[in-house]
Formats: sequence, structure tokens, C-alpha cells
Amino acid sequence: MKKTNQITSYFLAVILLFSSSCTKEYSDPSRATEDEVLTSAKGLTGVAVGLQRLYTNQRTGLVYNTITAHGFVSNELALQNAGNIPELQLSTGGANVDGTNSILTQLWTNGNKIIYDANQVITNAVNLPDPGYVSGLVGYSTIFKALALGSMATAWEQVPGEVGIENATFVTRVEGYNMAIAAIDNALATITATPVSPTFLANIPAGVDITNTLYALKARYALFAGNYPLALSSANMVDLTKRSVFNFDAVSLNPIFEIATSTNNVFQPLDLNLGLPASVAPNPADKRIPFYTTQNPTIPPLVRINGFGAAAATPFPIYLPSEMILIKAEVLARQPDPGNALVELNKIVTKTPASDPFGVGADLPALTGPFSQDQLLEQIYKHRSIELFMSGMRLEDMRRLNRPVAERKRNFFPYPFTESDNNPNTPPSPIF
Repeated sequence: MKKTNQITSYFLAVILLFSSSCTKEYSDPSRATEDEVLTSAKGLTGVAVGLQRLYTNQRTGLVYNTITAHGFVSNELALQNAGNIPELQLSTGGANVDGTNSILTQLWTNGNKIIYDANQVITNAVNLPDPGYVSGLVGYSTIFKALALGSMATAWEQVPGEVGIENATFVTRVEGYNMAIAAIDNALATITATPVSPTFLANIPAGVDITNTLYALKARYALFAGNYPLALSSANMVDLTKRSVFNFDAVSLNPIFEIATSTNNVFQPLDLNLGLPASVAPNPADKRIPFYTTQNPTIPPLVRINGFGAAAATPFPIYLPSEMILIKAEVLARQPDPGNALVELNKIVTKTPASDPFGVGADLPALTGPFSQDQLLEQIYKHRSIELFMSGMRLEDMRRLNRPVAERKRNFFPYPFTESDNNPNTPPSPIF
């Protein structure tokens, strides 16, 4: 991974938001040096806020690229316009997806950029005099570092073990998840020592619950790494009554709405079964179907995006509280503790929209069983696929829960040519 420009012009623009409005400033902000940016609370906050924008913004952000890449190959999404070549490749799948795909290139490049800039904030924040502000910078930046590492480890068999240097070496995807967990542990230790200061929270976009998000991501990536005891203990630390979201407005639009929902020209849900085969298809009475989709009875596409891509200002969840319940159910099923696993799963099956912080609820009768471990894990896969629709996690779930290969169009993605052409340590791309 070649070294990227450390402070972008966007970050410098963000820094201006923290400048005093009472004093005229005639100096050229574009000439701020790296040392000036990385040694002040104002500069570091600007870089940290830039991480959120890089993660969420428009077609280049990881939100759009993760959901799109995984959504097509796991059959969540239907292509609406074959002229969108990167989406067409992913929709077709197999060998049609190659290192030229711009969706994968943006996921790779911006993922590495986020990790690099987050490391800059985390490393330099400790030199600030206010420990509560340090906790905020470390915790908030670590969220995006972990999300970037997790997104890359979900997509590729191996990920760079380091960023910001030429000819970076690679580590396994499980090691990538463990790198995210290690970063989260450092952030949680920092916050435990000194809580995040209100001053820091006032200087970042509203919506992100730092501590709950760190525990939720730790639970997610521990599950993906196969560390089931850690996944369970971390999920138990999350306050399931709280929301943690990326907020949008008329200037910074929800990227799924902006690119897909509003145009009907890129992708829409595959069908009312959310792309699931008959063996795990949703109950037609499942109230999550009208949450995540709308129907047009006459004008194609007949099934359209709703839920977290419904409108320009729809907040996008960093995690759903119900994801933590499903993590508990899966871990208990694997112990095996089928009785308690079914108790947790039924919390999802019977949950009403009104009782969920985001309004996601199946409102179905409880499952009665008895289930074998395989049957129980299949039910967990089914309800993860519905509950967490268009979250970018179904492909990981397919692999982990041993779904038939025929249900997906790729196992892992090829490495972008921008990496393989410049880094001799890039592993061979998988065939499928």
C-alpha cells in the first residue's frame, strides 16, 4: 500500500469549523503544515471528523461500496441499469469481477486511507493536555479504523498488516478482525481511564454513541473471527436501548438514497424475499419486509428500497441493537446451549416495531422447536439476513454459517489492480 497524502484539503476545511469567529484570520489555511494539524485539538478533531465523511460520503464512501459489493454477490440486490459497469460486474459475479472494479478499488483505497488517518489521530492525541478530549479523539477515530478494517476483512482473504508504507505485507482476514479488536480494546481502556469530555462531543457530528459502538463492533468482529466467548461478553456490554447513527441532511445526503433510492437507476432489492431461497424465505406476515421495502404494483421496479435508504436525511445505523441479540443467539447455539439460544432468537422473532429503537420488528409468533444445532443456526442465518438487510454482512454470514455456494456469486473479491500492480506482496486473487 503506497503512502497516501496524510492531510487532505477536506480535513483542512473541516479545521476551519473550529476556528474562532471573533478574530479575522488572513493566513492561507491551505498552508497549514502536518505538524500544526496533528499537534492541536482543533487540527486532530478536523482529521477525525473527516473520517466520518470519508466513510459515509456519496459513491466513494465505504457505506455505499460495502453495501453494494456485498449486496450484489449475496443476492440482496437487483441491478437496474447495465450501463453501471462496476455494479454490473458484481451483479454477474464470478470471473466477471476483476481488479478494475471501481467499487472494490474505492473500498480498498478509502479503507486504507481511513486506517492511516485514524492512526495519525490516535497516535498524536495522547500528547494533548486534556485527557477527556484525548479519550474522545481516540474512541471516535477508533470506530472508523475498526469499521474500515472490518469492511476489508469481510471482502478480502487477506488485508494489509500496515498502512502508509510501500510494499506493505499482508495478514489473514482473521488477523484483520483481531487488529480491529485490539484497536477497540485500546480505545475502551482510554475511555475507562477518563470518560469522553462533553467539549469533544460538541465538536463532532451528533449521533455516534462512542462507547456502545466500540463494544458492538468488538462483538461483531469477535464473532467473525470465531472468538465466540469474546463476542458474547462484548455483546452483553451494549445498551440495547440506545441508537448510534450517521446523520444526514439536505447537504450531506444519505448515500443509499442519493445513489440508488432516488434514481431507480442503480439497484433495488431483489424481491420481497430479500433474495433468500425458499428454505429460509421470510414469512409473508413479517413486518420487517415493509420496513425494508416498498412496492409499486405497476411501475418497475416493483420492489424498492425503504428502511435506512428511504430518504435524503434518513440516519444510517452503525449497528442495530438487535444485531447483539443475534450474536448472543449464535454463540449460545454453538456452545451448544440450544434452549437459551432459542430464547435469544425469539426476542428477534417476536419483537414488535414499536419496541425496537429503529422500528425494525418481525412481530411473529415465537419459534417452538425443538431444533438441532444445524437447524438453529439456519434459523439464525435467516433472521440475520432479514433483520440486517443491506448492512453489508450477508456474505460473511453465508461463509460462516455454511450456506450453499450456489446461493452467492463470489466467496471473496479480487485485489484491486491499483494494489497488485504496485505492491509485489499482494496475494493472488481468488478465482471465486
